[in-house]
Amino acid sequence: MTGIEELILYRDFENGTILRDMTWIMDHYCVQELREQVRIKFFGCMHALVELAGDYGFEKNLWHAYLTYLLVNNENVFSTSCEIRGIAQGSLLRLAKHDFAIFRQLFAYDFAPLEQMTGAGVFEEILDYRSAGTGGRVFNRRISTRICELGEQLGNAADLDAFTQYMIHFYQEFGVGKLGLHKAFRVAHGENGVQILPITNIRHVNLDDLVGYESAKKKLVDNTEAFVQGRKANNCLLFGDAGTGKSSSIKAILNQYYDQGLRMIEIYKHQFQDLNDVIAQIKNRNYRFIIYMDDLSFEEFEIEYKYLKAVIEGGLEKKPDNILIYATSNRRHLIREKFSDNKETRDGDIHTNDTVQEKLSLASRFGVTIFFGAPDRKEFQAIVKTLADRYGISLPPEELLGEANKWELSHGGLSGRTAQQFIDYLLGQIR
Repeated sequence: MTGIEELILYRDFENGTILRDMTWIMDHYCVQELREQVRIKFFGCMHALVELAGDYGFEKNLWHAYLTYLLVNNENVFSTSCEIRGIAQGSLLRLAKHDFAIFRQLFAYDFAPLEQMTGAGVFEEILDYRSAGTGGRVFNRRISTRICELGEQLGNAADLDAFTQYMIHFYQEFGVGKLGLHKAFRVAHGENGVQILPITNIRHVNLDDLVGYESAKKKLVDNTEAFVQGRKANNCLLFGDAGTGKSSSIKAILNQYYDQGLRMIEIYKHQFQDLNDVIAQIKNRNYRFIIYMDDLSFEEFEIEYKYLKAVIEGGLEKKPDNILIYATSNRRHLIREKFSDNKETRDGDIHTNDTVQEKLSLASRFGVTIFFGAPDRKEFQAIVKTLADRYGISLPPEELLGEANKWELSHGGLSGRTAQQFIDYLLGQIR
């Protein structure tokens, strides 16, 4: 018997059908009257392993990669206690070793008699699989490669202690489950309530890619470093002109501090009523979460900002220390203001000052505000020249800047975004 029914911590696996079918095959392939059923299930498992490899970018020994995937994706009391901190002692460690001993038997299973019985003749391809080189649709290449490397380590582990240490080290380095293996997430409201879903295709932008705005970037970095290091930090509002790199700066922050346990959840204003549910799901994890709100602003008739105000500072329950809110906006005060707000009276409004303070109160709950202004022409040209050098565009400076000036006049004016679009246009013309 393979003993997966005896697992204590590692149960209820996502994508666990292959494990159940394969262990059933291992336990019954010698039973004469079940051989045809075994054969059908065996080929079904081969199909499922190859499909999994396509989805997640696995290579080499797909059986080991699959078992490793189950281990790194299973959120239980042991794995979550190890994530980022790497702490696991006492009874919990001994229970984990009990489960790992069962997995070691699965890693060491000899498939030769089973393949001979089924007459498959293709299982060697499963044990030394080479992908088409396109990568996976779910994990980025870095994660899928690391899982395959861990699978190789676990398969070659000298003993149970070594196997256990490999797992603890992985949990400490990457974490566990979707929150550990992915950088960014979005929120969906389905039949089962509020769900946090991974975003698998993220632009890999670095802060050095953003030309200029050094003081603004330093302010953002200082606040984020304090946060990921467990020190006091503030909610952050990046405001200013369109196309100046506000959103790109936040994406760059995520890429820079992901290895230190930073994760990001993108949420839109129509989802603010779900904020409390989102926070409840992440507040006890060992990661640092930035709840990211892009292009945040409200018209007078929109009341969703009241949910946000309560979450940031106004509710009875204290906002968890592992959560901050970062937002970008073209408006400094987020809520639309009118000239009538400055009048002593306004139609139908007895307490004018109270209305003005209500509008200003949301922005004031962001402890750090960072301004991103549009560059002047000299700064715009400096951005163009820097990007041209970075991408290897060899036009004479006069021609480059002349074309850039023509481009910005008809494509949105002076901004970093316009400069990048101009460079992308030039790259598209190179054959």
